[in-house]
Amino acid sequence: MKFTINRDQLLTPLQQIVNVIEKRQTMPILSNVLISLGDEFLILTGTDLEIQIVVRIVIDTTQLGKLTVPARKLLDICRLLPLQAQLKVDHVNDKIRISSGRSRFVLSSLPAEHYPNFIETEFTHQFTINAGKLKTALDKTIFCMANQDVRFYLNALLLSISNQKFKLVSSDGHRLAIFDDQLDYPTGYEAKVVLPRKAVIELSRLLDEPEVDLQIEFSANNIRVFIKNVIFSAKLVDAKYPDFGKVFNQSFLNSIVISKQIFKEALTRVAILSNEKVKGVMFDISKDSLKMSSHNPEHEEAEEELSIEFNDEPQSIAFNVQYLLDALNNLNSELAVLRFASNSSTCFIEDPQSDTYKYIVMSMRL
Repeated sequence: MKFTINRDQLLTPLQQIVNVIEKRQTMPILSNVLISLGDEFLILTGTDLEIQIVVRIVIDTTQLGKLTVPARKLLDICRLLPLQAQLKVDHVNDKIRISSGRSRFVLSSLPAEHYPNFIETEFTHQFTINAGKLKTALDKTIFCMANQDVRFYLNALLLSISNQKFKLVSSDGHRLAIFDDQLDYPTGYEAKVVLPRKAVIELSRLLDEPEVDLQIEFSANNIRVFIKNVIFSAKLVDAKYPDFGKVFNQSFLNSIVISKQIFKEALTRVAILSNEKVKGVMFDISKDSLKMSSHNPEHEEAEEELSIEFNDEPQSIAFNVQYLLDALNNLNSELAVLRFASNSSTCFIEDPQSDTYKYIVMSMRL
């Protein structure tokens, strides 16, 4: 097997693939990238058996074949070579010889026939979505996913399709993010799938061209996304996502409209003296005032008071200040709308200029 390729053609695909490959692998060959040379294309494949990325590059081929090469070492070589450098790659026995200008490298290789197949079931559903729209939806929800929670279904994101509507939902059990928007074309079906955390993060990284349209296919076990010359595949979480609809079935107090920036700055100051473990801030809400206070085990205290309009019964309720700040940082408007549940269990944080996304933060005890 032999081919020549421009360093810049190879660099971005390798960066995309290396993100998927775990540094510590139970199978040594999974640390390698599979390189397949066809009549017109160079195909790079990387997987950890849960996620797979396949990238197709158009090149002039001279000798067909397949090989595997250590992914991170090949990436480092490409990254450190000069811009527009030409790489000549030659497979001799169990070694890969790479030359570029006056540079020479010899890398070990493992047989391509030992590279494991990524198992996919037959895809039963498909839809098309703009990459920019999906990227926005992911950015608005990713931060609410749990990380290494024993409830493994929370280390994930729910994708729901209902004809021409799509919805993304994420939660770590203490907060919830919902993004709800329209697809360009009706799908004619209703379906829900749960995407694992790593797959969500890697998919978001790949969506760097907002004008591109994506073709997405999924079944009960797998999802596959076609992004120009990249095919992203992942196994789905085999679990039912919790019924979050119950949080809407409760009574709420009158809304509070507040300047997002002023609210953020006040929260950030009060957080300085909050308990470092729980990050709790107490809200005392009255007719014309929102008082925020915090304290810590060193008996230090902080207090801020903002002017508001609130036509309801006074309330006292506490929240994790970081959860509130995360939600506010994802609002596009200069204003934030706060709606507190009448039983002091939750707070809805919404954008007055958009109804596509909502954030829900659970209260806490101090």
